[in-house]
Amino acid sequence: MKKHIIAASLMLSAMTSFGGGYQLNMQGLRQLAMGGTGTAWPWDASTIFYNPGGLARLNGIQVYGSAMMVMPNTAFGNRDQSGVVSSNEQSVSQSFMPFSFYLGGRIHEDSRFALGIGINTPFGNRLSWNDNWLGKYMVQSVELKTVFFQPTISFRASEWLSVGGGFVFGTGVLEYNRALPVHGIQGADIDDGRSNLRGSATGVGFNLGAQIKARENIQFGLTYRSQVNMDVNGGAAKFTVPASLSDSFPTTRFDTRMPMPQVASIGMGWRLGDVTLQLDVNYTGWNSYDSMRIDFAKTTSTLQNIRAPRMYRNTLTPRAGLSYKLSRVVALMGGAAYDPTPVTTGFVSPDLPDADRIVLSCGMTVKPLPGLTIMAAFESVNSVKRNGSYDYAGFNGVYQTTVFTPGLGLYYNF
Repeated sequence: MKKHIIAASLMLSAMTSFGGGYQLNMQGLRQLAMGGTGTAWPWDASTIFYNPGGLARLNGIQVYGSAMMVMPNTAFGNRDQSGVVSSNEQSVSQSFMPFSFYLGGRIHEDSRFALGIGINTPFGNRLSWNDNWLGKYMVQSVELKTVFFQPTISFRASEWLSVGGGFVFGTGVLEYNRALPVHGIQGADIDDGRSNLRGSATGVGFNLGAQIKARENIQFGLTYRSQVNMDVNGGAAKFTVPASLSDSFPTTRFDTRMPMPQVASIGMGWRLGDVTLQLDVNYTGWNSYDSMRIDFAKTTSTLQNIRAPRMYRNTLTPRAGLSYKLSRVVALMGGAAYDPTPVTTGFVSPDLPDADRIVLSCGMTVKPLPGLTIMAAFESVNSVKRNGSYDYAGFNGVYQTTVFTPGLGLYYNF
């Protein structure tokens, strides 16, 4: 029994290994449909997120709203010492809904200044496994929700250059559930112990951008979104265990920090007639997540503070998108991206088993009335099959993830 209790405390170190999958590059539907590109061309008020410098390029005041339905699925296969894969598992089917809202534009028609506000969900994840799956002592379900608020100011310095920036305030909720390798009189798999960690988080940062209009048909963009450290202070840690072990796993509080990484982007847009081509490159600073630290307000010989290595690496993501204006009313879009994982060998954990991802997307816009635009988009993400292990906890397997994301939205120019 003592060995099981020690194993339980060690498994706590696997908490919140979200990986690159918790970054959501879907703060604009047109940009989503075009492979996630949007740094250079200020299509609409979502430029508040993609490049705040572009806000001063918009005509009039614009209100914008969109919502997406993210539907992930992960397959797992256990790999024994001979390399044979068995014990196939599927994550529980579920979805979550990131959204975006923007309001902004130039102060008046001839002004060089523009003001705006953006509210969006740039990070998030939800993954659930069956309660008695092979990795239940590491994770049964994990969920991260964030909402970022960004008041923004933009200034058109010249006919070719506009700049902008915004202050970012983030709020969020983290919840993590797993089984404990201790059980009551009914035995393992029926009466396992349970661990639930839930806490609210806040953080601050900023977003800067420069938009360059080299020619009417050629534009460039540079942006930098700072790291936002989401701090959980006083989260609730609850454990369901036999009465004889309640002193070893007391209900307590915990603190932790989740880094939402910095992102630097460069983009180019080129318009030729009714066709617009966009190319973006995103550099994401994942190396800030070198370890997971969790501090419990009350510790015991079996419930100890966590110092678990992560050792993530920075990534470079190329993106490409195309828009074709079919008529004055309808435009069609498509795009693709290659999104490499920040999770290094030996740190692949089942709470988010991340791998290199291929992104394909498409969409359309329709203008049924003057000033009103309706948007629809669809994105498909497929990870490569990955033989991965989390050496710190001695867990390994073969993973593959697919994600489908449809979205709808609209905006209106006043």
